[in-house]
Amino acid sequence: MPSTIILTVPGLGNSSPNHWQTHWEQHYGCQRVEQHNWDQPVQADWVQTLDAAVATAGPHVVLAAHSLACATIAHWAATTQHRIAGALLVAPADVDRPDFPPEVTGFRPMPLAPLPFPSIVVASTNDEYVTLARAQQFAEAWGSWLVNVGALGHINSETNLGLWPEGHALLMDLVARASSQR
Repeated sequence: MPSTIILTVPGLGNSSPNHWQTHWEQHYGCQRVEQHNWDQPVQADWVQTLDAAVATAGPHVVLAAHSLACATIAHWAATTQHRIAGALLVAPADVDRPDFPPEVTGFRPMPLAPLPFPSIVVASTNDEYVTLARAQQFAEAWGSWLVNVGALGHINSETNLGLWPEGHALLMDLVARASSQR
């Protein structure tokens, strides 16, 4: 049976060396989806890059996304022909907020169709880019399991999570579910 490939999908600005995604890549061998423009993202470009990465990796893929990458995955899921095993959607940035960065193009409105794969939305009670209520709305619309991790801000580099073992346990839960459904 083929092993599951974990692709990390960073958000706006990429993930720094202190970000949990970077730690997972270094420690667990996850592979990063490399966007061409991290600072002025265009939804169509990001979706195309994600689609190419998934096509290369094959169907036994679980995505570990952060922030704007969650919106990327929601847009991608609505158009792709490729299948994946699941997605961990951490701190999904609310692209519909009026104060969302203007350099981000084409990500609104946030797609709210059910995702065609198992997913977990991980949210914080004090995230400056999405309220817990809005994250819950996303989870319900996408058919995702919602995990409230408490006051962890945007669950990014500033939170100093290191390997973030709690998040990795959620990822491994998705991997186990995907493996049992093959």
